[in-house]
Amino acid sequence: MKTQCMNPYLPLYEHIPDGEPHVFGDRLYVFGSHDLENGNEFCELDYTAWSAPVTDLSDWRCEGVIFRKDQDPGNAASAPLYAPDVVQGPDGRYYLYYCVKFMDSICVAVCDTPAGQYAYYGRVRYPDGTIMTDGQPYDPSVICTEEGNFLYFGFAPCMINIPAYRDQDLKGGSVVRLADDMLTVCEGPKVVLPSLKYGKGTSFEGNEYFEAPSVRKIGGLYYLVYSSVHTHQLCYAVSREPMAGFRYGGVIVSNGDVGYQGRREEDKLMSVGNNHGGLVCVEGQWYMFYHRHTSTTQYNRQGCAERVEILPDGSIPQVTITTSGMNPGPLSGDASYPAAYCCNLTNGRMGALTSIGRTNAQVDFPYITCEQGERFIANIKDGVLIGYKYINLEETGAVELVCRGTGEGCFEIRTAVAGEPVAAVPVQSSSYWKCSHAKTSFAAADRELYLTFRGTGEVSFLTLNLTGRN
Repeated sequence: MKTQCMNPYLPLYEHIPDGEPHVFGDRLYVFGSHDLENGNEFCELDYTAWSAPVTDLSDWRCEGVIFRKDQDPGNAASAPLYAPDVVQGPDGRYYLYYCVKFMDSICVAVCDTPAGQYAYYGRVRYPDGTIMTDGQPYDPSVICTEEGNFLYFGFAPCMINIPAYRDQDLKGGSVVRLADDMLTVCEGPKVVLPSLKYGKGTSFEGNEYFEAPSVRKIGGLYYLVYSSVHTHQLCYAVSREPMAGFRYGGVIVSNGDVGYQGRREEDKLMSVGNNHGGLVCVEGQWYMFYHRHTSTTQYNRQGCAERVEILPDGSIPQVTITTSGMNPGPLSGDASYPAAYCCNLTNGRMGALTSIGRTNAQVDFPYITCEQGERFIANIKDGVLIGYKYINLEETGAVELVCRGTGEGCFEIRTAVAGEPVAAVPVQSSSYWKCSHAKTSFAAADRELYLTFRGTGEVSFLTLNLTGRN
């Protein structure tokens, strides 16, 4: 790689959640929805694609806007465009499947290249021309195999009180078979992932379907990644058939690290909210794409990815969320990192994010934000934990923090969440960004860096500087 690859993998100003990764030719493309930094609603911006050469996943390139809200003839109000997917159809062209807020149908655009200018094509329909509105048609995922063209979709918020869906029969995630025109339904829809209402007694009980299907065919099996009723976790189901027989497989990732090595919901290490992503294999290595949350609502999401392993029995063990992400090894212990690359940020009582703010507005939370072009961690108070992994700390001889605010105290440095401090960086009240440092000595195996603030007042944290041993 030309440089190191970190999470989030795109520039910190960019917010592309719901990422669907696909290799077309010699590049990895990511298609997702598009949040506005510090925005006030999901998916406020037009679809923008990013890509990287398969040989260097640190070298991301913005492909520009590939489809605008006003290009859809049914979207006169320029409503938000929700999570999309792209597939190469039988005719060699590329098809963009997407949904418009509250339209309750799946729309399609087409292009001759993966990330060119897509043109509106139509809405998924039945042979008689009737628009398909069954099964809460949101979050499309599509695949073309030797067995046919299959479109997965569905929204089943049975555990959330959403007035528009309160009286609907929310059955779960569904699939249809499409004709080669990639628009006409020739079989289905069929429910393949049960919702909370229908999951009792099935292999999905406790991890029923909520939203965000993402399909791949791997070694003769269909893997269907989805967001469960826990919202922050991406689970997977497996079947030998594309339209039936799916069984629950497990959790791949939680954007709060819940479930990893038995971590409980109340011990989450990051803000949790909705989650959406997909699997991709690049140069023989599998990755799981997902998103994290910044700011104080669910409207500010950034794409992340982790290296995953598909075991010989077909299972995928849950992975932890990291700063190093797709990097082939630990990050350098002799480098400077924006504080916002943290993979853990908690005060020990983090509530779930909602679409109108934190669950409990009376409780203070640390969060990642942007003010006047600077991106940093804000509202750090006594007991807040900030984590970075994986880093080759054997190289590190000193830790320097760039902070400001009313805070007085220190940041304790640890190499495990509940470990003993190995050093402390002093913090003094300052109205401007100020550097403080401490000399350190880490063991050869140390790869995790945790900072815990102890003191009074409030701190903002801009930069983590790791200095090599002399």
